[in-house]
Amino acid sequence: MRTLFKPYYLILISFMLISVAYAQSKGQNVVLHGDYPDPTIVRDGDSYYMTHSSNENYPGLLIWKSKDLVHWTRIARALNTYVGDVWAPDILKYNGKFYIYFPTDKGGNYVMTADKPEGPWSEPVKIDIQGIDPGHIATPEGKRYLYVNGGRFAGLTPDGLAKTGDVKDVYNGWDYPLEWGTECFCLESPKLVYRRGFYYLTSAQGGTSGPATGHMAVVARSKSPEGPWENSPLNPLVKTMKASEPWISKGHGTLFSDKNDNWFVVYHGYERNNLPMGRSTIIEPIEWTKEGWCRLASKKLNFKIVDNSNIESDDFSGNSLKLQWYFAGLNNLKEYKLENGALKMYAAKEKLRVLQALTGDYEFEAEVKVLPDANTEAGLILYYNQTAYAGIAIKDGKVFSLSKGKKHWGAEITMPECKYFKIKVDSYTLSMLYSEDGKNWKPYEVALDVSGYHTNMLGGFSSLKVGVFCKGEGSVTIDDFKYKKIK
Repeated sequence: MRTLFKPYYLILISFMLISVAYAQSKGQNVVLHGDYPDPTIVRDGDSYYMTHSSNENYPGLLIWKSKDLVHWTRIARALNTYVGDVWAPDILKYNGKFYIYFPTDKGGNYVMTADKPEGPWSEPVKIDIQGIDPGHIATPEGKRYLYVNGGRFAGLTPDGLAKTGDVKDVYNGWDYPLEWGTECFCLESPKLVYRRGFYYLTSAQGGTSGPATGHMAVVARSKSPEGPWENSPLNPLVKTMKASEPWISKGHGTLFSDKNDNWFVVYHGYERNNLPMGRSTIIEPIEWTKEGWCRLASKKLNFKIVDNSNIESDDFSGNSLKLQWYFAGLNNLKEYKLENGALKMYAAKEKLRVLQALTGDYEFEAEVKVLPDANTEAGLILYYNQTAYAGIAIKDGKVFSLSKGKKHWGAEITMPECKYFKIKVDSYTLSMLYSEDGKNWKPYEVALDVSGYHTNMLGGFSSLKVGVFCKGEGSVTIDDFKYKKIK
C-alpha cells in the first residue's frame, strides 16, 4: 500500500501547488471574505504577515500568516492597550525588527515593535505626526520616513519611534477624470516600496465608500523618497470602472513581492449587493513594463473566495480567548474574564458591550447561552455599531427583539427560564429563536431586514458582526456558542 500511495501523494501535492500558482497568476483572490479593510502585508522569508484596520474592535490589529498568499491563519492580536479606534496601519520589517504604524480617531500616529509577528508586541508609542494611513519607507543608507494622507511626510529617527523634522507637502495626487463619479478627491493611504532605483508611492483616491466607481489606487515614482513624484501613465492601478462589476469601491492598494521578484497588489473592495459584509481583502498579481511602471497582470476579473475567516463554535473552556473574538464597547481586558468554562462580561449602563466575530458567510446559524444578572439586558445580535444592531434579547425574564439599535415592536414574552438564543441569517433576512434548554426552540414571531446596515446608509465604515451583548448594571455569562454555515 505504501508503494502505491507514495506516487499518488506526490501527484496530489503537485496538483495543489499548481492550483495555488494558477490562482495567483490568473487574477484576483478574495483571500479574506468579510470586513478586512486597509490591508497591509510584509514578507519574511517564505512567510507573509498581514493586518488591517481594527476600527472600534478591541483587542486590535489582528495578524494573519500565510505561506502561499491564498490560505491565511490568525496568529496574534498585536494591540492590547486601548488608544482609540484604529485605522489603516502599515506593517513592515526593518533591521530585523517588525513595526506596525497606525493612526487612531483620537489623532496622531502610533508605532509598535516586535521581534517576531507572533509577538509579544511593545506598548504603542505616539509619534507627533498628524494624519492618517501612515506608510513607512527607508533608503538603502538607512534614512527613514513616514508618509501620511494628503501627500505629506516627515523624517523618522533611526529607531523609527519619533519624527526628526516638520511635516512637508510633497505629492498632490493624480488628476483623474471628473466624470468618473467619485465621493471626494481624498488623497490617502500612501504606501511605499523601493525597486530598481525608484521609490514607488501607491495612494488611494476617490473616497473609500459612496459611489461604486469612486475608490481607486494610483501609482507615482521618484528617485528620492522626498520627491518630486511622477504619476504613472497607466493610472489607476486598481479601480471599479463600472458599477455592475462584481466587486466595487476597489482601492487602497499596497505593493509587495515574493522572494522570486514576483509582485502583487493587496487592496480592499465591497462585494456588490453585499455592502453590510464590509470590505474584503483581495490580492492580485501585477507586472512591470520595460519603462518601469506596474499594471495588473490580467485584465480578466477572476475571483476566488477563499474560506479563511471561519467562525468556530466555542465553549469558552480554554485559558485564553480564541483569536476570532474581539470586543466593542470594551477597552480594558479586566472588563471580561474566562472562568468556570464560560466567559463573563461586565456590563456598562451607557453603552453596549459586545463580544463579536466577523463572518464571511451569506447564510449561517448562530446560537448561544446567556445568563444575565438582574437589571442587565443581554442577547444575540448582528452588530454594526452602538446605534445600529438587530437581534433577540432578554432582560429580567422578558424576551424581546431589537431593531436599528432599539427595542422592536415585536412581542415581549415573559419567560424567566429562557437561556438560549439562536439567529438564522439568509442574505440579510434575520430570523430569531429562543429556548429554555437549547434543544426545544420556539421561533420568534417576526423576522428583520438588515440589508441597510452598511456605511453608505449609516456611515462609520463598519460591517455586520455576530455578537453577544450586555448593557446595564451587572454582567452576563456567555457559554455554548455554536456556529454553522448554511451551504
